[in-house]
Amino acid sequence: MGNVLLTAFALMLVIEGILPFLVPGIWRETFRRLTEMTDGQIRFIGLTSMLAGLLLLYFVRRL
Repeated sequence: MGNVLLTAFALMLVIEGILPFLVPGIWRETFRRLTEMTDGQIRFIGLTSMLAGLLLLYFVRRL
């Protein structure tokens, strides 16, 4: 289980690094907009992201 968790974490870091590496200007503008959002908006984005991840895990594990 630990190996799978570390692999998932490593892949997350790779995916998170793609945009700043390829298009730093767009990433910076997106990050600037994020800092201007309210806490409620950021929480909604986080909740949506978690639910999408859980749904993806559910469907992947069913295959």
